[in-house]
Amino acid sequence: MSETAGYRFNHTMLRVKDPKASLEFYQEVLGMTQIRRLDFEEWKFSLYFLAHITGEVPSEEEENAKYTFGREGVLELTHNWGTEELKETPYHDGNSEPQGFGHICISVPDIHKACERFDRLGVTFKKRLEDGNMNNIAFIKDPDGYWIEIVQPDFMKR
Repeated sequence: MSETAGYRFNHTMLRVKDPKASLEFYQEVLGMTQIRRLDFEEWKFSLYFLAHITGEVPSEEEENAKYTFGREGVLELTHNWGTEELKETPYHDGNSEPQGFGHICISVPDIHKACERFDRLGVTFKKRLEDGNMNNIAFIKDPDGYWIEIVQPDFMKR
């Protein structure tokens, strides 16, 4: 057995300017559920953990911590208090110079229906299905300008 047996990719973190706008986007547009929130008053920041879930999220503190940090596919949104008052987002999306972080990815059962829905909801597209040569993926942007790749698994043959 490998020494890394049992390792799992748990979460990735994005800094957000306005948690209300970001939570609304990830919950209402992408269908995620907030599974945990941690507030750190001394350091003036909050963490919001979201995931696509089936079933119930444990409400008891210890069980919720195990659930949140023991599963895969979690998105952590970090809000430094007061950034929502700023005119512009204070964070770099990683895709303008200097490049770094690129995007997260959400898979959907029907990419055409998902993109039509994103249009109806007024979501900003970075790349629509019909743009460019890769017609099997789309990219949308969240309220902070982070890119989110949208894929349909059975379209991803290469």
